[in-house]
Amino acid sequence: MTITITAPRGPFRDAGIEALREGLTRRGLLGCGAGAAGAVLLGAAGDARARDAVQPHALAEFFQGGQVAGAALSPSGERVAVLLNIGEGGARRMAVDLIEAADPSGPRRRVPVGDFDVETLVWANERRVMMRLVIPVTAGGNTPTGRGIANRTYELRSRRVVSMDLETGETALMFGNERVRLRESLNLGYIVDYLPDDPDHVLMAAREYSGLMALHRVNVDTGRADLVERGSQLTLDWSTINGVPVMRRDISTRGSFINIFVRPDGEGRWRRAWRQPTAQVALADFFWIGAAERSGHALVAARLEGENVLAVRELNLETLEYGPPMASRPNVDVSGSLVDARGRYMAAAFYAPRLEYDFVDSDLGAHHRAMNGFFGNECNVVLADADAAHNRFIIRANGPRDAGSWYLYDKTARHFEYLGARTLLDTRRLGPAEAVQVATRDGASIEAYVTAPPGGAPGPVIALVHGGPESRDVLGWDRQAQILAAQGWWVVQPQFRGSGGYGLGFASQGWKRWGDRMQEDVEDALARVIRDRGLDAARVGIMGTSYGGYAALMGAVRRPDLYKAAISICGLGDLGEALAYERRDDESADGFVYNYWVSRIGDPRTDAAAIASASPRLRAAEIACPVLLVHGVNDRIVQVHQSRRMNEALRAAGKPVEYVEVPDAGHADWEDDVEKGLMERYVALFSRAFA
Repeated sequence: MTITITAPRGPFRDAGIEALREGLTRRGLLGCGAGAAGAVLLGAAGDARARDAVQPHALAEFFQGGQVAGAALSPSGERVAVLLNIGEGGARRMAVDLIEAADPSGPRRRVPVGDFDVETLVWANERRVMMRLVIPVTAGGNTPTGRGIANRTYELRSRRVVSMDLETGETALMFGNERVRLRESLNLGYIVDYLPDDPDHVLMAAREYSGLMALHRVNVDTGRADLVERGSQLTLDWSTINGVPVMRRDISTRGSFINIFVRPDGEGRWRRAWRQPTAQVALADFFWIGAAERSGHALVAARLEGENVLAVRELNLETLEYGPPMASRPNVDVSGSLVDARGRYMAAAFYAPRLEYDFVDSDLGAHHRAMNGFFGNECNVVLADADAAHNRFIIRANGPRDAGSWYLYDKTARHFEYLGARTLLDTRRLGPAEAVQVATRDGASIEAYVTAPPGGAPGPVIALVHGGPESRDVLGWDRQAQILAAQGWWVVQPQFRGSGGYGLGFASQGWKRWGDRMQEDVEDALARVIRDRGLDAARVGIMGTSYGGYAALMGAVRRPDLYKAAISICGLGDLGEALAYERRDDESADGFVYNYWVSRIGDPRTDAAAIASASPRLRAAEIACPVLLVHGVNDRIVQVHQSRRMNEALRAAGKPVEYVEVPDAGHADWEDDVEKGLMERYVALFSRAFA
């Protein structure tokens, strides 16, 4: 299948499009193909002079503002809105470009937005787009002086949803008719349903004065909000069918788990259909997809008792009975879904290790395979928007060397229109990546993702371990990995047993094996890559966040001969203490959350010795390498005392340790300016260790 491409007019071109003018292939021009760096991909022979010619990006360049923040397709598929940052000299100035999809290379209408950080851009109807703005707000500073109390000010971020008429530039603030609530609420509302049959309104959830979460029908022209129904103070959000709320998520009182309630017709009593630990919500065993074809049914992804993988199936909202799998794959969990502008189910998404879809319409599968070929089979080709006719799509591509780029795809014309890229990074100066299969010491097989430094020269290597642990990495954009690779270091991301996304059978192989098997898999992945790529086995580091932070510390305990530095970000140091905290904090009547972690880590009544042996804080004296600990003070997933006590144990043992607390931050959720400063510290530590 042949696909053509058109580059944009004006200043919004990235290095890939410029490469087109130099005669490079499509495979190399779009940031995900085997371009200039492809000749030395992952340690291939290559010419040493070509390697030396590759100039990696400086660390600060990874934090520069982007040019395109998003793109959206109108419900009819006739218009495209592209969100741009057109600021200069460090200033931010957002604007929306309006494109007619029938003539995507033709003139664009530009509508200014202003000096705002815009989180989301979607169409409300054929005329208006909806944007969620982030507005800095200064708080504090009013404490009377002379009382021995610090007079401190601090910055918060307020969020507001506005609609904009792209013909006139006129805007309307949602909930604009409620001035008191606007004044007193930091985050006022998010969209639950775009109501395709009622283009003048959307459904939005927002807190009331009482603290109750409520659902409102909001006029997109005026911003006026009318109450539909109230939830509780614990309600997070709703899911709807044809504008009727049929599913609701509530968090528990202490935030340790989430209840999912359903009702068949939008009326009557809510009944619990599922619950899941909050810590595992990023890779849950249940999530909403949309309406099913049969009345009274919804489409969900669920892993039922006794099943290995998460699969798409129908849920009877009246009886709570599940249908057979409609989309599933052996040993790979469903990771998401694709629905069109009317909310109709089109495909299930899987990562294996890049994004693939199982389409209802097999013809779309052929188009998606052609798209992947267009990007050199190096990108995750996300169908971000689909019109009701399933002819035009917004494509968001991302890959190891593409932080995000947007395209309009016309199926009938088989044509890509390049809309722009998220960053100004030159893809030819970034590190290519690939998946490798690793044979473990006990005869199993795991996957690992390997990012080479630009140019591919042999050198030091860093294990970058994901959190969860029942989460996973994918072959996509990873800023931490690219920054480390830019220093001339190889980055290995092992998908160790205990990871999520590969089915429950794979995850369960890591249960109660935190201190041994899961660490061995990391070590085996490193050994394989070091051997095959001819890397420096005397210069190896390890870092990670959450469970990955724990793995960094435990790796330093187990292998003082291997790791020359360890960085733990929001990591656990004492598994026994973590279990004790979960037991105290679990407000469920049956110990649901505590028992979940007991099944993963161990039972203190019967596994006390193993839990202690797998706790780095209790073995701090065995660590030989320098350690950097980082933690958010307000972390609700892994409490900050874990890093504080790990710091104390290392200092008491006379070990080299640095400890950084991030104020006003939770579980590694800090802003880019903080992340930039921390990445500078990470690079400095590894540089000293590898010197």
